Amino acid sequence: MTHLLQHINSPLELRKLSKSELPKLAKELREFIIQIVATKEGHLGASLGVVELTIALHYVFNTPDDILIWDVGHQAYVHKLLTGRKAQFDTNRQLGGLSGFPKREESAYDAFGVGHSSTSISAALGMAIASKLKGDFNKQHIAVIGDASIASGMAFEGLNHVGVTDTNLLVILNDNAIGIDPSVGALKMYLTNVKKGTQKQDNIFEALNFNYSGPIDGHDLPKVISELERLKHIPGPKFLHLITTKGKGLKQAELDQVKYHAPGKFDAKTGDLFAKSTTVMPPKFQDVFGKTIVELAKDNEKIIGITPAMPTGSSLKYMMEAYPDRAFDVGIAEQHAVTLSAGLATQGFIPFCNIYSTFLQRAYDQIIHDVALQNLPVIFCLDRAGLVGEDGATHQGVFDLAYLRCIPNLIIFAPRNEVELRNIMYTAQQGLKHPIAIRYPRGRGRELEWKQPFSKLEIGKAEKLKSGKSIAVLSIGTMAYNVEDALQLLEHTDQEEIAFYNMRFVKPLDEDLLHNILSSYTKVFTIEDGTILGGFGSAVIEFAAKHHYKTTIEVLGIPDTFIEQGSVAELQTELHLDAKHLAETFLKTL
Repeated sequence: MTHLLQHINSPLELRKLSKSELPKLAKELREFIIQIVATKEGHLGASLGVVELTIALHYVFNTPDDILIWDVGHQAYVHKLLTGRKAQFDTNRQLGGLSGFPKREESAYDAFGVGHSSTSISAALGMAIASKLKGDFNKQHIAVIGDASIASGMAFEGLNHVGVTDTNLLVILNDNAIGIDPSVGALKMYLTNVKKGTQKQDNIFEALNFNYSGPIDGHDLPKVISELERLKHIPGPKFLHLITTKGKGLKQAELDQVKYHAPGKFDAKTGDLFAKSTTVMPPKFQDVFGKTIVELAKDNEKIIGITPAMPTGSSLKYMMEAYPDRAFDVGIAEQHAVTLSAGLATQGFIPFCNIYSTFLQRAYDQIIHDVALQNLPVIFCLDRAGLVGEDGATHQGVFDLAYLRCIPNLIIFAPRNEVELRNIMYTAQQGLKHPIAIRYPRGRGRELEWKQPFSKLEIGKAEKLKSGKSIAVLSIGTMAYNVEDALQLLEHTDQEEIAFYNMRFVKPLDEDLLHNILSSYTKVFTIEDGTILGGFGSAVIEFAAKHHYKTTIEVLGIPDTFIEQGSVAELQTELHLDAKHLAETFLKTL
């Protein structure tokens, strides 16, 4: 039997197939993705849900001349396979391999780099306006966006602008009622009513001047192709509403769409996840947060939990189950999440606003204008801070220390371990005079006995972990693990030369301790998993310069470049932040 996929290296070969052959190709694509993701890991459910749509798009439109933009990019694996990257797909999300998201440098078919949600409509409109200004009125511009992403403010801003233009732009709503977690909000309810035929109000997209069609079955390949061919010849803004099933074609992924969004390794034949190791492991930092906030909320009725569309990833799901009236998933709306928290704080409540570090970037004005300027004691919990690994440059949480440090009134804390995370959460909910950002990494720490009695921390105070004679090492957050491992690699006599401090706070710095360190040691190393420009090390250098210390300070951290995909261990090794390289760096100074 002929395998269609092996002969397709670009959409040119795809367009040579007959329409009757395309369902077989869809089956082969699903099997290929399942086989690769089962062993290499990655985003599974979203791509399985758009197999027919992706085939139809490249079959009907003249990509890459016609511009196709995927929102977020979780669903772009089929797109990559059909656009010349099939042979390299087993390197997806690995060091030196393909990006897990569309990326302009990777292919001419990747018209716009994505990773954060809700950007596709604005980008496509920019390209459509550019085409019009160039006099090209035939070029097609297509933005594929999910029902969770279209509820974001930025997507609405794009829709609002598109509707008053005559640009040749098609917005395709991939409506599967779920992002990573189930979609929420009034728009989700509206779309549900549209699908059920019970929506009595005017069509919101027609009201915004779009030529609306649908909803139609996004897995009915002939129907999707027919509708795209029709829409291709209609001028102006168009909107196609497709109903799809996330995880389509793999039973388990259809039944448990949250778990199979990015399931890790699994059995490709059965679809079953591999049994987890029975070895007792420390908890993930996100779970320490999630379980601690429930503990605190039991005794403090003022605590409110807020997350923008990440209740499972952030583990706020535990509070949503225990105290549903005091925990909110606000959808993909980071700006709203921050200002909602500010509003709660004005009324005496204690909001824990849990946002991934890389996503908080999207709410920078709200942090400054709505929280810090008014000095409201919002507690920001920044999950996935530092290097996150395989998701690559769009998701590395390496900028937060630098972009937060310049904001007045804001306290910045990075726990060394799970116990410190619990203690700073306990301290913050007792009452602070300022907002605080608590940043912690993806993954597990090392503390098996993490659930210890709470202890109040003194704001701005560091701790000395080890004495030494000539060199002082200052770490922030879980980079302390790497320093501890590096010290173990050194001979005992070398260890005696190195002092080690867990600084905890990037702002305010422990100035009394820094005076002592800078007057006692000739060489100081600062170590962080954030950018060296403007981060923790910069703060120490600024302090030393202000007080005229001549101590040599070497800043170790993330260089002035975007860090691509790879495991955290691989990336730390490349950046010389692993224990072996740190030990070698310390030795050179002795």
